[in-house]
Order: sequence, then C-alpha cells, then structure tokens
Amino acid sequence: MANETHYTKLENMYLSGAINQSLYEQVAITVSHKKAVITMPVKPEYFHAGHSLHGSVYFKMLDDAAYFAVNSIVQDTFVYTVSFNIQILRPVKSGLLRAEGELKFLSKNLFIADAILYDEKNREVARGSGNFMKSPLGLDETIGYLL
Repeated sequence: MANETHYTKLENMYLSGAINQSLYEQVAITVSHKKAVITMPVKPEYFHAGHSLHGSVYFKMLDDAAYFAVNSIVQDTFVYTVSFNIQILRPVKSGLLRAEGELKFLSKNLFIADAILYDEKNREVARGSGNFMKSPLGLDETIGYLL
C-alpha cells in the first residue's frame, strides 16, 4: 500500500506541473514499480512548420516516462535528468501518443532508464535513454507530491 501511495503522489506531482497545466493539459500518467506510462493526444498546437509533431514533444514524453520510472523507486527525493538522448523514428500527425518508461540500471548515485513512444497504431515512433540522479530537493507537498 505504501508504494501505491507513492505512485499516486508522483502522478499528482506530474499533473500539477505548470507545463502540464497550461500546454499539455490532456496528459495522463500511471506510475508503477520501475515503470511509468504517459499518454497524450496529438494537437496541431504541437506541430512545427512541416505540420507534424515537434521534436520537443517527443523529448518531453520520453524523458517524463523514463524520469517517473526512476522516481518510482526513489521515495525521498526528486530525481533529475542528467542527460537524455532520443531517436525520432517517424513523424506523427494525429492520434494518441503513449510513452512507456522503464528503469534499466541503478547504483548508489546513478539511474538509467529507457522509454519508447508509440502512436495510436502501436507503432514505435521514437525511443530514448537517459541518466538520472537524486537531487537535494525532497519529495513533499510544496512540489505537488500529495494525495
């Protein structure tokens, strides 16, 4: 039960972020042990001049899914992204996106997580991998970590 509470608090923290409140208000997240899934509908507001999804949206979804996969096992502090690399595999113009993140490696000070972004036809459209570390910022109500 304690882990479920932690996952719910992480989900609430994510949804309370200013960027998700204003730009990505239809985003959804589910956190579980060493995993996170983020979904979001594609909107024309997220397009570049070529009328398809801007790379920043691919990055955000992949990084967020990997991040929360890591923070699912870190219950005392906010983690942060040290580095994150992505490969964009195909353009996206419509539908629902789903990013699945998974923790792949952990040590005392370093976490590595991967994420894959799928379109609504379940095709892989991008993938990413990142390094994460604990920050000095504690998980508490001031950052939206609450029930």
